Amino acid sequence: MRVEVFFTPHQVEELYFREKRVVVVDVLRASTTIATALYNGAKEIIPVATVESAMKIVGNLDGDVTLLGGERDGKMIEGFHLGNSPLEYVEERVRGKSIVLTTSNGSQAILKARHAREMSVLGFVNISVIESVVREGEGDLVILCAGHDGFFSMEDAVCAGMLIHRLVDGSKAEMELGDAGIASVALYKNQGKSILKMLRNSEHGKYLDEIGFRNDLEACAAADAMPVVPQFLGNVVKLKKDSESIKISIPT
Repeated sequence: MRVEVFFTPHQVEELYFREKRVVVVDVLRASTTIATALYNGAKEIIPVATVESAMKIVGNLDGDVTLLGGERDGKMIEGFHLGNSPLEYVEERVRGKSIVLTTSNGSQAILKARHAREMSVLGFVNISVIESVVREGEGDLVILCAGHDGFFSMEDAVCAGMLIHRLVDGSKAEMELGDAGIASVALYKNQGKSILKMLRNSEHGKYLDEIGFRNDLEACAAADAMPVVPQFLGNVVKLKKDSESIKISIPT
């Protein structure tokens, strides 16, 4: 297996992902929010690029079972039901609902890779189950980090490195890494001893703390708290049907 990492979606064209296996990472916070929403019973997440697109789509859906979620500059968009804080996506609010989601980075990364043969969404909260899915699959792997406003994000790279480290450590087959994959593993080994500390020291983590989302960092750092596989299928992200039966090994 060859594992390729891109630190931002701006590094690669959409058609590169055609027929590839892809894992999209946006630790702060879209990956965590999507995993949390699906874990708490949301029917599906519909990622869109713009606020205008979100409003148009929700206008064509049943308002009783559809919610608008998302952020710009980390804050909930005016007129939306939910922001991008995973703590907002509680079961009482999202169970059975379709959520139209637009975020500054995460939804953009998902849409960039929409031509992939297979795509799942990764955060620290579901890393073991995603590891199992990747290990059981066939073919090379592309890890697409959402980054932040087109720039490198440490937390996404550390998460990518954590996944690669686990795959390499438990693989019987030879694994080939590009330079970005090697760098991600090195960064994980340097920063991965305390995920929460790393998030608090990251540029975007500091910003979220400043605007009142300090508790989100704890939610995003909680490894394996939401053991689900968000899978992109036909323009929506849904819970992988067999994810509950996937055997995962959670390190102690």
